[in-house]
Amino acid sequence: MKTFGGPVLFLDRSDINTDEIIPAKYLTEITKEDLKPYILEDLKLPGFDPNGPQTKNARVILSRANFGCGSSREHAPWVFEVNGITAVIAESFARIFRQNMFNCGMAAIELPAADLDQVFAHADDTDASMSIDIESGSLTISGGGTQSTFSFEISPFDKALVLAGGWVDYADQKY
Repeated sequence: MKTFGGPVLFLDRSDINTDEIIPAKYLTEITKEDLKPYILEDLKLPGFDPNGPQTKNARVILSRANFGCGSSREHAPWVFEVNGITAVIAESFARIFRQNMFNCGMAAIELPAADLDQVFAHADDTDASMSIDIESGSLTISGGGTQSTFSFEISPFDKALVLAGGWVDYADQKY
């Protein structure tokens, strides 16, 4: 079974759109692997380096509201998938982006703003890491010598997609 969690990339901004996740000029690439080096290439945040070790080592992305807005393209979750991202956590997601995450077997987890604020308190912890239990609906952020646990909900069908490894694997198991 796939493990969800690991080092966290903190992107403290709302409305991160699909063009910032993977610029449109790369949509003609033939394979998902070809997208890999361009993850978050056009994202502008103070101190953020799309080629830095925090981005390359991340397995979880933490952001604010309306993550994945903009053009509805599967390439945005694909670039996360090929870079080892297993989950994106935000206050809310653009509907199509969220469903594309589940379809690819990755978790799109919504947390209330107050919980996100507590998780973002770990942004300066160089050892910040997250453990996510999809089945029980809980996640734990650790770093700086502290740890906090939060609950979340994913619909039963979307949870089944994630646990199966995505839509294709789910269909292979069920049909």
